[in-house]
Amino acid sequence: MGAALVLFTRDLRVHDHPALTAATRDCEAVLPAFVLDRELLRRSGAPPNRVAFLLESLRDLRRSLRRVGAQLVVREGDVVEEAMRLVDECGLSTIYMSADYTPYARERGLRLRYACERARVRLRTFDGVTVVAPGTLTPTGGDHYRVFTPYWRAWSAMPRRPLMRAPSRLTPVRHTAAGSLPALSRLTVGAPAVDRQRGGESDGRAQLERWLRGHAGRYEQQRDDLGVERTSRLSAYLHFGCLSPAVVLDRMERRGGGWRVESRDAFARQLCWRDFHHQVLFARPDITHADYRPRGDRWRRSEALADAWREGRTGYPIVDAAMRQLLREGYMHPRARLIVASFLTKTLYLDWRVGAAHFASLLIDADVADNVGNWQWVAGTGNDTRPNRVLNPLRQAHRYDPRGDYVRRYVPELASVAVAAVHEPWTLDVGRRRPRYPNPIVELEGTARALRARRRG
Repeated sequence: MGAALVLFTRDLRVHDHPALTAATRDCEAVLPAFVLDRELLRRSGAPPNRVAFLLESLRDLRRSLRRVGAQLVVREGDVVEEAMRLVDECGLSTIYMSADYTPYARERGLRLRYACERARVRLRTFDGVTVVAPGTLTPTGGDHYRVFTPYWRAWSAMPRRPLMRAPSRLTPVRHTAAGSLPALSRLTVGAPAVDRQRGGESDGRAQLERWLRGHAGRYEQQRDDLGVERTSRLSAYLHFGCLSPAVVLDRMERRGGGWRVESRDAFARQLCWRDFHHQVLFARPDITHADYRPRGDRWRRSEALADAWREGRTGYPIVDAAMRQLLREGYMHPRARLIVASFLTKTLYLDWRVGAAHFASLLIDADVADNVGNWQWVAGTGNDTRPNRVLNPLRQAHRYDPRGDYVRRYVPELASVAVAAVHEPWTLDVGRRRPRYPNPIVELEGTARALRARRRG
């Protein structure tokens, strides 16, 4: 077969890349390319944290491809138009790419398919964004799994596809300019978070190995600890496809032969949750803006409360620490995400869409399926089988940050407060002992506002 275009999207790696592997095997020459999608940047608001991570990932991908003899071509504009322009310029016969499942990506994929049909160009798509592709597993009598546990059982029993090595050599197409990566300042307004992770497959693979050597073996016991970071920190690399989720699962299982089975299963479940949310979004693309299971909510409207939550000024240290971590790092500890989401939706009774939009603007790993799926789960409008659960921030704080180390790290006003009062500084005496820290913006009531409002409705 002649020369082909490998169109990278959310799969910025060379290891275990089914589309790249197939193109290398089937074609005489390969043109790797990435198009900076102007429309997607416009729709997302070009969040600085994600754009910076993306550019770093592209630089790393370009270096990896150069080592095997190819050059990553970078274009900017409409993905379909630019891809077809490259096909025409270089006389390419086939486009290879990874399938993606967000509503925007699916619409873009359909446009590309129609363009290929008109130009008599072959389009081949491959799974690789998830461990198990959406639509692969379906329950009897339904188009998708609505509850996680049955999906987990089916997912765990699925045979795994073989993993693929990075190509050792690529024959390049040499009839087009590679193009340069734009400066961050040209794509986005504002600076990225000071302490954010760096993007790229190289950093992602290094982080995976650090985690496997370190805390992975006790993941089940330690993953919720807020005081000491013991989570994998792989989510951003998975979101941008710098790491293959299939490789992460395989490495964890191979390395974890001597680990507690609970830890292996607990981490596998997190990858399964990711796939679960993707298959829900695939079946119900409207959940990006509509309740999956409407509860008749009449959400409270208060920009003052929403701003206090966004800025980490709620007066509840565990909530404020988490929101300030997000501002500082473009990341938030997974347990903290549950706490702040419950506080916004169940305690303040503000719309989950407010929270999802804020997370999408700052989180490097703000995957559409996971972000919306998790927010709806916590709000009780999604796939949670216990929609009325409420996470009390004080109980969560005392359980998962018993010494207040997480709070002191991100709320410097409370750095010198003793353990006994760090989660409830309003109990300190007025005067010199009281830190310059806001009082709680709302009282914690025995019954959450969301549940009372739903009962009234």
